[in-house]
Amino acid sequence: MLGNIFWMIYLSLLGTVAVGYLLKGKYKTTLAKVDFIISIITWLGLFGYVTDTSMLTPLFWKFVFFGGLLWDFIYGVFLNDYYGEEIDQDIPVFVRHIITVIILVIFIGPLYYGLYQYAF
Repeated sequence: MLGNIFWMIYLSLLGTVAVGYLLKGKYKTTLAKVDFIISIITWLGLFGYVTDTSMLTPLFWKFVFFGGLLWDFIYGVFLNDYYGEEIDQDIPVFVRHIITVIILVIFIGPLYYGLYQYAF
């Protein structure tokens, strides 16, 4: 019961962030738009897991799990333009990549855990 409440809060936060970025016009580049579409698809999978709603097939969600995970890693570490924000240039590139990976694991780790549970 309590776990389900935390899942709903996490699901709501993910959706709010995606819609907020959309309303602020943060998805300007083609890569950012692709990221938004992939985020919506993975969010729908997490929604299916949290609400125990069957959508499409488990095979589809397996592809979404692996494709989304690969995309988020590549986009988050190497391709993200950080929405035009300046990044501290004093930090070595390798350290920035490590920090980005840690942040990705913390913030989207639960998304992919739920998506994995939904797909498998």
